[in-house]
Amino acid sequence: MKFFVTGGTGFLGSHLVRQLRAAGHEVTTLVRGVTALPAVAKLLSLGCTLAAGNVTNRALLRKPMTGVDGVFHVAGWYKLGAKGDRDAVRVNVEGTRNVLETMRDLGIPRGVFTSTLAVNSDTRGQVVDETYRYRGKHLTIYDRTKWQAHYEVALPLIEQGLPLVIVMPGVIYGPGDQSLIQGTFVRFLQRKLAAIPRRTAYCWSHVEDIAAGHIAAMLKGQPGESYMLAGPAHTIERALQVASEITGIPLPSRRISPWLMRTTAAMTGLLKPLVTLPKDLDPEVLRASGGATYLGNDAKARSQLGFAPRPLEVGLRETLEFERALLAQAEQPLRP
Repeated sequence: MKFFVTGGTGFLGSHLVRQLRAAGHEVTTLVRGVTALPAVAKLLSLGCTLAAGNVTNRALLRKPMTGVDGVFHVAGWYKLGAKGDRDAVRVNVEGTRNVLETMRDLGIPRGVFTSTLAVNSDTRGQVVDETYRYRGKHLTIYDRTKWQAHYEVALPLIEQGLPLVIVMPGVIYGPGDQSLIQGTFVRFLQRKLAAIPRRTAYCWSHVEDIAAGHIAAMLKGQPGESYMLAGPAHTIERALQVASEITGIPLPSRRISPWLMRTTAAMTGLLKPLVTLPKDLDPEVLRASGGATYLGNDAKARSQLGFAPRPLEVGLRETLEFERALLAQAEQPLRP
């Protein structure tokens, strides 16, 4: 089959493309025309067809999407601590509209849209399923704009007949990740992690499992349905405890209460328009990690798609070994 993929140079998208090519599918992926990037070179080595463009330019989507059997819309904007939502809206909301409406106009028979458990914001300890719909104020710009893409773009198009499946990953981790979660584990490995937030919890899935879940959604998912690719739920404290058991590195003794983090977020929110804050003190970062829980039930994906995320203990061991190797390589002295 022939598939069109957005976000193919990203963390999740690159793994998805590799799995598609390994299964013998043809892949056309959108890139920004920078042929020297290692990620682009990797796509070329896999035998992908590259199409110059980005999701914010609808005119450049039609030609590479013409004639494909399915569309994976994975590309998205993710950043905590941005000073405005302009880029987030352009990519997450309008970019999604561009891709999905082009899919509709071309009559493409299948599509998978990558949403996120973050559309539900803080579930306050509740493990929710696909029937849950959050209507409150979101903790971050990312959460809000992904909610808009999900509920104001994707679902209305589905109601109009678009044959789209929505998948909702939780935290995606694994070798090559560049998120704040990865930064936390790197600081832990460097013994520079000062404290651990209490009660903050996510659903954790290895990137390879999420990529496989996307393919299963394309091949086996029911159009019009949403599937939580959640993975096992763990607090950050538990994830770091697993990391400690794997590496032998002791955990920091200090724990930070959600109340303190939320209070600090309110204070730094007043300062943000006036000064440049350290990333760890940005109000979005503090809100998203101050006791928040992003929890979902993946029973539907397990039963209908065969989604089978590996235990955190298994995936984290591989991830930490990868990060340790990178740190060791960085510490090696340069040869004359």
